[in-house]
Amino acid sequence: MDKQRLTLAVLTVVPLVVACGSEKADGGSGSVAVERPVTGVDWRVKDITVNGTTTAAHGSPYLAFDAKTHKAAGRLGCNHVNATATVRAGHITLGRPMTTRMMCDASLMQTERALLGLFEHTVRYRVDHDTLTLTSANGMTVRAVARQ
Repeated sequence: MDKQRLTLAVLTVVPLVVACGSEKADGGSGSVAVERPVTGVDWRVKDITVNGTTTAAHGSPYLAFDAKTHKAAGRLGCNHVNATATVRAGHITLGRPMTTRMMCDASLMQTERALLGLFEHTVRYRVDHDTLTLTSANGMTVRAVARQ
């Protein structure tokens, strides 16, 4: 009978210990939230801030980072993009972008030019719930949300 109680106790406690290791407290609200990873998510770009001026992104641009292949892929507003991407704690090093070469409306091209400024550099990233913030060395900030 003692062996059965021990087995029951282990089967009850082990899943709780494993689950606690992957959760993050949610600002004292009493709830627990799982931190979203930067890789394996399509990040829909919402806005871009350059020199203190924030502009809404045009054309449904998005970026996705793949940890296994070390690639970034997405759409910059008008054209599709692919590049190498190394993701490590708080930083993403983006390689030279390879893009399609379509010409689009001026607002789409403006968004695209701004996003191209992230490539061939290392950017800082922060994930807060469903929002990804990328910050370049020159202070440009890109805010994106996880695509549902």
